[in-house]
Amino acid sequence: MDPIDRKILAQLSRDSAMTSEQLGALVGLSPSATHRRTRALQDAGLILGYGARLSREAKGNPSTVFVSVTLVDQRQATMMAFEAALPRTTEVVEAHLMSGVSDYLLKVLVREDDSYERVHREILSALPGVHRLVTQFTIRTLASGD
Repeated sequence: MDPIDRKILAQLSRDSAMTSEQLGALVGLSPSATHRRTRALQDAGLILGYGARLSREAKGNPSTVFVSVTLVDQRQATMMAFEAALPRTTEVVEAHLMSGVSDYLLKVLVREDDSYERVHREILSALPGVHRLVTQFTIRTLASGD
């Protein structure tokens, strides 16, 4: 990856909807050369996909909740079952395997028309292998990658 590729990635991370012509003008390439390089970055697995950045309103004005999850044990089968179930939960938007006291840290979005109690009872507690959930509610977000 050269400096031009890094510029392409930086611009696309700001606005993935721009055309090859617009992107090329920003990085100093023709539209066709920009398209070829962007395609090569996709083929190399450096660009995983494109998506729309939604407003809080479009997401249902969610509250952000962080949940530390401790599993009943750390056997591979327990962890794999827990991890396999996560993609079926639309409320969990990030999950991280952690070191320290808890096994996982989840970022959970709870829509304005929903309740955390329901999410806790029906979704998080029902995940395979869950022993304990410790919840922290966000007061205010200072910086976001969204």
